[in-house]
Amino acid sequence: MKSRLLTFLSRPTILSTAVTAGPLEKQSVFHSSFDVIYDDERTHLKTNEQGNAQLIEDTCLLAVRKAGLEIADIDVLLSGDLVNQMTPTNFAARELAIPFMGMFSACATSVSSLITGSVLIESNLVENVLFGSSSQHNAVERQFRYPIEYGAQKPPTGQWTVTAGGFGVLSHSKSNLPYVHSATIGQVVDCECTDPLDMGSAMAPAAFDTIQTHLNENGNDVPYDLIMTGDLGKTGFAILQELMKKSGLNSYPVKVYRDAGAEFYGNKSEFRSGASGAGCSASVYFGPIYSDLLAKKIKKVLLVATGALLSPLSFQQGETIPCIAHAVELCID
Repeated sequence: MKSRLLTFLSRPTILSTAVTAGPLEKQSVFHSSFDVIYDDERTHLKTNEQGNAQLIEDTCLLAVRKAGLEIADIDVLLSGDLVNQMTPTNFAARELAIPFMGMFSACATSVSSLITGSVLIESNLVENVLFGSSSQHNAVERQFRYPIEYGAQKPPTGQWTVTAGGFGVLSHSKSNLPYVHSATIGQVVDCECTDPLDMGSAMAPAAFDTIQTHLNENGNDVPYDLIMTGDLGKTGFAILQELMKKSGLNSYPVKVYRDAGAEFYGNKSEFRSGASGAGCSASVYFGPIYSDLLAKKIKKVLLVATGALLSPLSFQQGETIPCIAHAVELCID
């Protein structure tokens, strides 16, 4: 089998990032790192999906502005969300009026878009890539679980879909900024889980597979300051830790293992097992983690975004929940 590890010799550089979030996300432990927190879930538009599209457009424009560029300087937008056919992202791309490739890895889209952008930069086919992902709580909960008006109670394994978007601008190598060193492309793992209210258990084995593959293939003994998964939540993160303990991977020189979803809302019991959604990892990776890299509080991190590859139709047909995890290694000199 060919290696799943990609190493980027040209050091694709993240010039800037931007994060916007919904009003409830002010309760996040990471909220101080978000650029914009809206006072309305729908950004004062008629529907949740329209609000999601506006959030995407706002975040993209802010990321480009923070990079000191104009939207016309962007060669391609790589992005996706969780709504059917990614319509919020499609409509945002319509307004931005730049070349666009829709990306879908469910909640792992934050990293798959960054990996794809890095390949384009490495090949020297483009100059600037706008990448990222988003989710909107009300739209996603209605699609995958129950309409919020129904008042269904989540079990302890349930997670709360984040309303947030995280985007960044990727370009050619520049000094004193975080860059992409390597990445591992995920492989679909299906442990035959069927409960859409327990995504963490379904995704944990995919996260383990990608982390194990990356560490084994990378062969780099320099310890990571951090390995952070995307949105396993407390339930899935506990399973991942157990898998790593049994395999011996927990002895690898890593200072800290964390999960964005488990930490996102702190220990508030109303959020059950934590946060999820394509905006969860995007807002944390491109918010506080990017800021910590800029400040050189951390200098080498492995970000592993996880995604559950189900749809309402596949669930209704009794299918299991196949999952994916993509990993990207970010560094700063």
